[in-house]
Amino acid sequence: MRQIVPPQWKTKIRHFLLDFDARIDSTLFSSLVGLRELYERFSTFMDRFHVGRWKRWVFIEPLSEAATIGLCGLILMLALAVPAFRETADDDWLKKSDLAVSFLDRYGNPIGNRGIKHNDSIPLEDFPDNLIKATLATEDRRFYDHFGIDIAGTARALVTNAQAGGVRQGGSSITQQLAKNLFLSNERTIERKVNEAFLAIWLETRLTKNEILKLYLDRAYMGGGTFGVDGAAHFYFNKSARDVNLAESAMLAGLFKAPTKYAPHINLPAARARANVVLDNMVEAGFMTEGQVFGARRNPATAVDRRDENSPNWYLDWAFDEMRKLVDTFPKSYVERVFVVRTAIDMNVQRAAEAAIEDQLRQFGRDYHATQAATVVSDLDGGIRAMVGGRDYGASQFNRAVDAYRQPGSSFKPYVYTTALLNGFKPTSIVVDGPVCIGNWCPQNYGHSYSGAVTLTQAITHSINVVPVKLSIALGGKSPNPAKAGRAKIVEVARRFGIKAPLPDTPSLPIGADEVTVLEHAVAYATFPNKGRSVTPHAVLEVRTGAGDLVWRFDRDGKKPLQAIPASVAADMAGMMSHVVSEGTARRAALDGIPTAGKTGTTNAYRDAWFVGYTGNFSCAVWYGNDDYSPTNRLTGGSLPAQTWHDIMLAAHQGVEIREIAGIGAGTKLPPTAANAAANLASKTPDTRQGPPPILTRRGADILVRVEKMFDEVSKTLNKLPPGEPVKPVSSTSVAFPDSFASATRSDPAGAAPRKN
Repeated sequence: MRQIVPPQWKTKIRHFLLDFDARIDSTLFSSLVGLRELYERFSTFMDRFHVGRWKRWVFIEPLSEAATIGLCGLILMLALAVPAFRETADDDWLKKSDLAVSFLDRYGNPIGNRGIKHNDSIPLEDFPDNLIKATLATEDRRFYDHFGIDIAGTARALVTNAQAGGVRQGGSSITQQLAKNLFLSNERTIERKVNEAFLAIWLETRLTKNEILKLYLDRAYMGGGTFGVDGAAHFYFNKSARDVNLAESAMLAGLFKAPTKYAPHINLPAARARANVVLDNMVEAGFMTEGQVFGARRNPATAVDRRDENSPNWYLDWAFDEMRKLVDTFPKSYVERVFVVRTAIDMNVQRAAEAAIEDQLRQFGRDYHATQAATVVSDLDGGIRAMVGGRDYGASQFNRAVDAYRQPGSSFKPYVYTTALLNGFKPTSIVVDGPVCIGNWCPQNYGHSYSGAVTLTQAITHSINVVPVKLSIALGGKSPNPAKAGRAKIVEVARRFGIKAPLPDTPSLPIGADEVTVLEHAVAYATFPNKGRSVTPHAVLEVRTGAGDLVWRFDRDGKKPLQAIPASVAADMAGMMSHVVSEGTARRAALDGIPTAGKTGTTNAYRDAWFVGYTGNFSCAVWYGNDDYSPTNRLTGGSLPAQTWHDIMLAAHQGVEIREIAGIGAGTKLPPTAANAAANLASKTPDTRQGPPPILTRRGADILVRVEKMFDEVSKTLNKLPPGEPVKPVSSTSVAFPDSFASATRSDPAGAAPRKN
């Protein structure tokens, strides 16, 4: 066989490989020798710096440990700072809270304002010197000396609070408080405090001290729905912040700590006591002498009387949050920050809702041990006509209609029955009301008894607990875990209705153990009279710029209705739920001549009481309970919630064309006895005991306030008269009393003797 490679080539290849291998070995050897020599030279050089004996332990070791700990601390601080600095990623961070919104009701009448008009704000140099000193003395005396965090002030606050056994002083600087207002929430967590500290340092590197102080004075919440000292000055004293005196400056500076607690239009004595503390701080800080503040102590500030003003603050807070989210969807090139927003609110319905809740709590709240309530009224487009987030906005701004998650109890069952109808059941389908268990959980009915074979209509009418649980098992079919599979179907249907609450999978989900909000619950029920179409809750109907240019409109740009369930299923459910009002647990909610349907709900230990219902025009949810989840005194959904719902919806339907509900038709005229029973909460019904006799209503309280103002005006007039001048008699006809009050106090005009009863 012929050789492919000649013998002489093989010899050359071997020599080449041996040479290459030798070069690699030589290079490695030379490199290692060089490295060893280099290390020896380095060791010799470093030996010159060797420190031994006591000097090593006094200087070198502590410095080494400090360097190690410092590096680890730097890495940890960087890790903690990342979440804080993410808040500053928006290039528009300085203006993102700088919305100024004027709100109108659905008819175009002004109802309130929210936000801050930064462009129209007062320059820092125009604020009174007294107001600046009062703010610095109370909030941050070393503001112009620290780097964003007042370490000395924080240490002093920690010591003072530890000695007092509670929170007496705050350790946050003005920069930290501004960081919280601009970027963070009010939640009291360590994470928030850490982010606040980093953001304060970040603000100090980008803004001057005067700019930080100016932003703080403009953007701090000052109570009464106002932001910034200028807005507060107008609200409380009816003047510009430029014109406030020392006493008024001290009262304004006292609001930074707790604007709700010290708001002068709510608690004037507390506001004056807080202003006195501010004056003490000014003297202690050396900004003023005791003689300079003496006049302000002797003549404290007096706030404008705003007892007659009734702004829908919970609604405005929620609408402003919706508006801020809406502005975020506008193009980045859009720089307008001042808007006029027409909302869906109907002030007649809003006032009726507030009055109904206040009247019921005043008359029966103590008997039932119920201290709070919330309600939402929605039209069938999802527009919120009224919202009440609690009993008193001045006492608590927490919106229980939007932010509180409470167990709905049996008012959740319509979603279960809807799921059953979607899976082959009928309103006339028979289910046996008898014992059932899922694992070691065995639900009980309200009366701890069973009714045997019942239809779905009978089950929802009498709020039977066992039937929805059995339905959840039946909905699971032949799956390995039918109860779990059935509950998954129920949750999926609730999501279609618009329920966005977590709804964790628990065996008691079908009877309302999972929490929802009043807002979501009310608007979800609008799906039934809306022929199966679910809608999105919204406050904003129309957005215009300050110049009047149309920017956004819900009917054009808003989310469209979604066909959540077939119209036939919605009609069947309306027919079933109408029996709850006509002959079931919610007879107090019946409206004379208006088709009505709904469901009551009462949770374990009577912690929550609900009634959620609808007509052909509106849906409404009413909740009663306590903020601390303490039990009520056997308060059920068919008592105060149903009566409150009745009173609200009666007002909502005034002057409105009554619409039919598919599956019910037109409303029926109630018998006189039934109408009276529905209108009178004190009547005897099986599920509640008679409450105390009615006491002063809101209308009566308003009348007394007006009378008090009349006496105040007369007193002021008399004080202005010169001494000795006769007082001109005032005719009784010149005083315009309300009709109801006047008719109750005037004697017969003809002078006849009073009638005998």
